[in-house]
Amino acid sequence: MARSAAVEIEVSGREVRVSNPDKIYFPEPGITKRQVVEYYVGVAEPLLGVLRDRPTHLKRFVDGVTGEFFYQKRLAKGAPDYVETVQVRFPSGRGADVLCPTEPAVLAWAANLGTFDFHPWPVRRPQVDAPDELRIDLDPQPGTDFADAAVVAATLREVLADAGLVGWPKTSGGRGIHVTVPIRAEWDFVAVRRCVIAIGREVCRRLPDAATVDWWKEERGERVFLDYNQAARDRTIASAWSVRGTPRATVSFPLTWADLPDVEPDDFTVLTVPGLHAERGDAHAGLHDDPAGLETVLEWVERDQRDHGLGDQPYPPEYPKMPGEPKRVQPSKSRADTTGKQV
Repeated sequence: MARSAAVEIEVSGREVRVSNPDKIYFPEPGITKRQVVEYYVGVAEPLLGVLRDRPTHLKRFVDGVTGEFFYQKRLAKGAPDYVETVQVRFPSGRGADVLCPTEPAVLAWAANLGTFDFHPWPVRRPQVDAPDELRIDLDPQPGTDFADAAVVAATLREVLADAGLVGWPKTSGGRGIHVTVPIRAEWDFVAVRRCVIAIGREVCRRLPDAATVDWWKEERGERVFLDYNQAARDRTIASAWSVRGTPRATVSFPLTWADLPDVEPDDFTVLTVPGLHAERGDAHAGLHDDPAGLETVLEWVERDQRDHGLGDQPYPPEYPKMPGEPKRVQPSKSRADTTGKQV
């Protein structure tokens, strides 16, 4: 298809250029680049409630959903002067200036770059080393699906309540469920991650056949994985209202707990979500009105170590070796002797 002429769209008093607006981004529903940009302008208010003042990575599909994607962590060159940044430190120790959304035009500008997903850190400037969100990613493993994740999420809700915490669920845009827990920004990434592990272990005690925190895939079986490493520094999940790189242009959609057992994640798309937002509003409005503390969960961390001998879990392979971290070796390989035979 020939390139279409660029257009200028007005976004909250700013002119944002959209190049090749008729380019097809999602062939199955026929959604164009311009429609994705317009989608983000339409949900700018609730999306900025999620992103504002947070370091944010962009997941860019410059050739649409059928092409390759990449993560833009540092601010792209040529950004307009209204695009703000914040400096963060990656696990390697290197610093970088990262996009920090503050207004609707930034969302449209990012969408014009081929951004589908916005991936915010769980921190807000200036406290970029102290998360104000504890995030739990329920990831169905082969043989399980969204309905299984919803069952595990219901037990997760009970566990959070026992710790004095409140979770806010959303679809991931795929088969999974994300739960965000607002917390006081008083703990570092290491402590918050250990709390996610402790919460996950408690869920697994109550649902041993349905949930797992095993890092190695060979040990997970047909269970829902509570991915604690999404709480590690620089690891992010797609925000609520983000478009996902799926054939139907699904959206990560905020829900109430009452919604969760009955929804179908494929019902939330670029084409349907604007109407649902107009009808229902934002189910996560007020998420940060009453952040809680992690004192009870930190007691669980100590209990797991003291009573069960359960310490830290492996970090992702690109991370430096962390204090107290176990070996990053698959259990099947660690049981092999020097001859390569299993022992």
